[in-house]
Amino acid sequence: MKSLQLRTEVNVPPSPWKLSHQSSILTLGSCFAEVLGTQLLSYKFRVLSNPFGTVFNPVSVVKLLRMSLREELPLMGHFLLNNDGVYLHHDFHSSLWATDSQSLDVLLRTRMGEVKKFLLRADTLVLTLGTAYVYKSIRTEEYVSNCHKVPSSQFRKELLSINEITQELESLLQLLKSHNPALRVVLTVSPVRHTRDTLPLNQVSKSILRVACHTLSEAHEQVTYFPSYEIMIDDLRDYRFYEPDLIHPNEVAQDHIFRTFAESYMEGTTLEFIEEWNSVRRMREHRPQHGPTEAHRKLLLNLAGRLRKLSERVDVQPELREVEQELNNFPAGE
Repeated sequence: MKSLQLRTEVNVPPSPWKLSHQSSILTLGSCFAEVLGTQLLSYKFRVLSNPFGTVFNPVSVVKLLRMSLREELPLMGHFLLNNDGVYLHHDFHSSLWATDSQSLDVLLRTRMGEVKKFLLRADTLVLTLGTAYVYKSIRTEEYVSNCHKVPSSQFRKELLSINEITQELESLLQLLKSHNPALRVVLTVSPVRHTRDTLPLNQVSKSILRVACHTLSEAHEQVTYFPSYEIMIDDLRDYRFYEPDLIHPNEVAQDHIFRTFAESYMEGTTLEFIEEWNSVRRMREHRPQHGPTEAHRKLLLNLAGRLRKLSERVDVQPELREVEQELNNFPAGE
């Protein structure tokens, strides 16, 4: 009897270049950029994860990086005081706020300075594009990253064309190359569907983003595409891989997408480290059922030894201190 095929796997070819723990990686864009950044951080990579908060559209992604590299000031006309009495900025996520506009201006310029500093020495930039829909301020005629619950009558919703997105990202690639010629760029389309646009229009939006990414990855040797959207939609298309909202990938799906990313973009010794670190984390999560037994003490000693060995590659001092403290707290005579 022929076996039942339960998945349509997305074939992701090996990247021509590889990431290691010596890499410096900036993730930027939609919420998936933060998911990927958090996963990389958990495996001890040097990462600056989504420093501007969630940025959905490619125009805003380009604008924020351009402002950072050119040290441009945040647009004064985009500061606003919301109903909670805090200041926000339409080019930045709501996680960046202050109690007065001057403090917010300092915060935003500081954050852009941190991004520029990191980007100048980074070797990899991961851009996650969420939607081709953008909102333009009627008052300033500028695209915004976040409407911050301002009435929709103050904005005009537009759908970016493939050419508009491609031109924006082309200009960004040229700017990045002038500041950091060795930088590699990974483009991906967010696997999160934007249901507020309706499912048919979400598909239009994602298709535009996908074609733009394809065009750029074909034209530039330093640009590759990672199919996170395709993995979610075509491979993990069962709702058991989604959060209860049936929109966001759950932890199982996130882990699968990360493993696929790692297998494509990471060298063999780095993949071995990830497997070892997963084993170490499982040991750290172990809680003895019968208190401070000799078996648990031996487990901790084994864990401390494995951490000391890993310390030759990455910083594991916080984890090692925690294990050593637990050993020191063992009852005398054990």
